[in-house]
Amino acid sequence: MSNAIRFHSYGGPEVLQWQPQVVGDPGPRQVCVRHSAIGLNFFDIYERKGLYPGRLPAIPGREAAGIVEAIGARVTTGLAVGDRVAYVANESGSYAQRRIIDADRVVRLPDFIGDQQAAAIMLKGLTAHMLLRQTWRIRKSDTLLLHAAAGGVGLLTVQWARSLGAKVIAVVGTQEKVEAVRNAGADHVLLLSEDWVARAKAITRGRGVNVVYDSVGKDTFGGSLDCLRARGMMVSFGNSSGAVPPVAPLELSRRGSLYLTRPTLFHYIATHRALQRASAELFRLVKEGSIDAHIGQTYALQDAARAHADLESRRTMGSTVLLP
Repeated sequence: MSNAIRFHSYGGPEVLQWQPQVVGDPGPRQVCVRHSAIGLNFFDIYERKGLYPGRLPAIPGREAAGIVEAIGARVTTGLAVGDRVAYVANESGSYAQRRIIDADRVVRLPDFIGDQQAAAIMLKGLTAHMLLRQTWRIRKSDTLLLHAAAGGVGLLTVQWARSLGAKVIAVVGTQEKVEAVRNAGADHVLLLSEDWVARAKAITRGRGVNVVYDSVGKDTFGGSLDCLRARGMMVSFGNSSGAVPPVAPLELSRRGSLYLTRPTLFHYIATHRALQRASAELFRLVKEGSIDAHIGQTYALQDAARAHADLESRRTMGSTVLLP
């Protein structure tokens, strides 16, 4: 018998409950993974609150690392029982001691990637890959502005962008987070409490940045548009402060023929080949030392409610890992 975190209704962290879970045998093209580390993401909070509604009761979570315990029929991805693996899934269910998952969502871990490290970088690191290598392909001459730069995705994105030679203007919520982001390689670290739009314009001598990566949403969206240079790109990939209100296309034209996109990671890793290719690049940068998964805190899986509360109130820094 295994256990898992479930919620039976939408709401605050208190709806998360530690309950027994029956895990069956993997079906065709599936594997059973015994989790050793589970990644915590803001997406999990969106699901818990009902921003992305689904069938209830539900087990949250999209990424984890562990050991392959069983393999179903017609698995063709080369996995074997006992393999160390990690995954990022399009469906929730990782807040559990064991999980049945499609084999094409799973990648084998190299020896130099630890389990907690893998759980901290799969969704976040592949999100950084999507932002920097696919949504707007960063070049050495580019200047970018990144919100929530002290978070799990943020710190990885800062490091990756610097390895690509870009100039990074990072925005954080508190003074306590400035040093960590500066140590990750940001050229400039701005506070949300200051006039970060004016500061970004001054840093770029009035031109604006090539691209803004904004996971905050409602509270920063308008200012982010104002930071862009003509024909720059606004990448809205989250809404921790709330959903962005409707935007008139004329606003993009008025600010300089801007581009606006709202990418979803799973559209960029829809096939096993795409997932492997992106993961391989991520793992290579870890091996080279270009990026480091900063695990700011860990919690026991049964304490997921406290972990959610801390993440939501911005008391965390870097990546958070749940331990089953």
